[in-house]
Amino acid sequence: MLNLRTATAQRSIPIVAFHLDKVHRVPDVIVVGAGHNGLICAAYLARAGIETELIEARSDVGGCASTVTDLGARFNIGNCDHTLIRGMPVINELELETFGLHYLEPDASSINMFYDGSDPWLSFHESERTLDSLAVSYPAQVDGYKRYLCDALPVAQLALDMARTQPGAMPMITQALSRRAKGAARLLDWSRRSVDDVFSDYFDDWHLTMPAISNGPTVWGVPPNTPGTGLVAASYATRHLIKTGRPEGGSGALTDATRACFEAAGGRVRCDARVDRLMIRDGRAVGVRLDDGSELTARAIVAACDPHRVFVDWLDEVPSSAKRFVRKWQNRPVAEGYESKIDAVIAELPRYRSADRLTDHFPDVDILGPTSIVSPSPDALGAAHADRSLGLVSAQPTLLVNVPSVLDPKMLTAEGNHVLSLEVLYTPYSLHGGWANSSEPERWLQLWSEFLEPGIIDAIVAKRTMTPDRYEAEFSMHRGHTPSYGGSPLAALLGNQRALTRYRSPITGLYLSGAGTFPGAGVFGAAGRNTADVVHGDFQRRLSRRFTSLQHRTAGAVLRAPR
Repeated sequence: MLNLRTATAQRSIPIVAFHLDKVHRVPDVIVVGAGHNGLICAAYLARAGIETELIEARSDVGGCASTVTDLGARFNIGNCDHTLIRGMPVINELELETFGLHYLEPDASSINMFYDGSDPWLSFHESERTLDSLAVSYPAQVDGYKRYLCDALPVAQLALDMARTQPGAMPMITQALSRRAKGAARLLDWSRRSVDDVFSDYFDDWHLTMPAISNGPTVWGVPPNTPGTGLVAASYATRHLIKTGRPEGGSGALTDATRACFEAAGGRVRCDARVDRLMIRDGRAVGVRLDDGSELTARAIVAACDPHRVFVDWLDEVPSSAKRFVRKWQNRPVAEGYESKIDAVIAELPRYRSADRLTDHFPDVDILGPTSIVSPSPDALGAAHADRSLGLVSAQPTLLVNVPSVLDPKMLTAEGNHVLSLEVLYTPYSLHGGWANSSEPERWLQLWSEFLEPGIIDAIVAKRTMTPDRYEAEFSMHRGHTPSYGGSPLAALLGNQRALTRYRSPITGLYLSGAGTFPGAGVFGAAGRNTADVVHGDFQRRLSRRFTSLQHRTAGAVLRAPR
C-alpha cells in the first residue's frame, strides 16, 4: 500500500489511481472543523488526489490557532509559541513554506517566574545555556538537571517518534525497537506515574518543576499528582530537541498557509457552515446536515472537533453496532473550560523588575522576546483546583505572558503600538456570579503589573478579554472547554480508547481527528496527519478490492464472449 507521506511527495501515483476511481463516482471526504488538525488532514487528503471539502462553523479557518483582527490590532487566539508541530514532518511534507509560513525564534524558550518573588530562570533550546541559567538562580539543582537530561532526552525523542507513527501496536513497537529500545522502558514507566513523582527523582525545589506543570497538567485542568501525567516531565527535554518558534505574522500564519496548500491541491473550504446532524443510512455515515437545513453527502466524514459533541448532539439514529459506544459518551461528565485571555494594545513596552538581574547574566537575550510563565507554589496550585470546583478564580492563577510584536514587527499596529497576550488559567466557565460583570480581568492585569516597573496599566490603549463563555459563543467550544487527548503513547500503543487512538469510530464511514485524539493538545498537527493516513489507507484498500472485482468480471466476460 502506498503510504500517504510518500503520496504527498510523489503525488502522481495516487492521483492517477483516484482519477481512475472517479470514473466510478467515488464520493468526496468531508472534514468538519477547520482548526489546524482539520486543515492538515484535509490538505494531506487533497494532495493525495482525494476530493475533499472542509467545512467550518466560523467565518474563517484556524480555530484556536488562528490570528484575528480586533481593536485595530492582530491578536492570537491562543498562545503564539509553536514547538511540537516543528518536530513533525507536516511543514516539510505539505511544503508550507512555499505558502508563506516562516518561523521566528526568540533567544530563550521561556522565562520562568514565580509569585513568591524567587529568582526567575531561563529555559533555552541549548541545554548548556539552561544549565548556565540554573547555575545563577538555582545552583543546587544543576546536577539534578544534568541527570534529568540523561534520562529524559531519549524518552522525549521516542515519544516524538511514536507521535510521527500511525498508532498501532506493531508500528509503534517497531519504532521503539528501531531505536534499540533506548528510552522505551522509562517511557512506559513515566506513562504510568504522575509528573510530581517523576520530577521528584531529579529535583527537590518546586521552582524547577512548576513551569513544566504550568504548561502541562495545569493547561489540561488536572493536578500534577495525577497518575498518567508523568510524560509531562519530558517537556523540558522536548524543547532541547525542538526549537520553539512563532509564525511570522501571528499563529494564524500556520493555518492560513495550510488552507492555501489545501486549496492549491483542489480542496474546497466552506465557512459559516455549522453542522446540526450527522446523516446515517444503513448503519453508516453518509453526510452531514447543516443548521440551515442543507445536506452534504460524502463517502467518508472526518470530525476534527470535540468527539463528545459528535456522539451526544449530532446523532438522531445510532447504528446498533455503535450503541454501547455512544452510550458511554452520553454518560461522560461534561467538561468545563477554565482558560481566559486578555489581549491588549499597549503604547509602551513593559519592563520586568528582574530584567537587570537577567540581562546582567544574559546580555544577548531580549527579555520580552520569549513567553514568561508565572507559576504559583504547589500549595497555591492545590488551592486553585479547590477554588475552581467552587466557581472561583485562584488568588494566584497561572499566567502565560508575551508581547508578540517584540519578536515580530508584523504584529505592531498601524500606529506602531505593541500587542500584549496574557493567558490566565483556572478561570472556571461556571464563575460564581457570572462573567458579564466580573472584575476578575482587572485583577489579573494588576497581578501581572506587580512583576513590572510602574506605569504599564496606564500604557494600555485598548483591551479585550476572552473568557470561557466567549470561547463557547465564538468558537463552538461547549461550555468553553478545549478538548484534548489525555492518554500517553503507551495508551495509543495498547489501543486504549480505540476511536481516539485509531481514528476510526464504530460508525462506518465516520473518522475522528483533532485535539481530542492522539497525541492531543497544543499546536501539534500529528492527529490530523495520522487521520489522513488512516482515511487514505482505507480508500486504497477499497479501490484495490474494487479493481480486483473489476478484473474478475472482465475476465469472466472475456471467457463468455463468443469466438
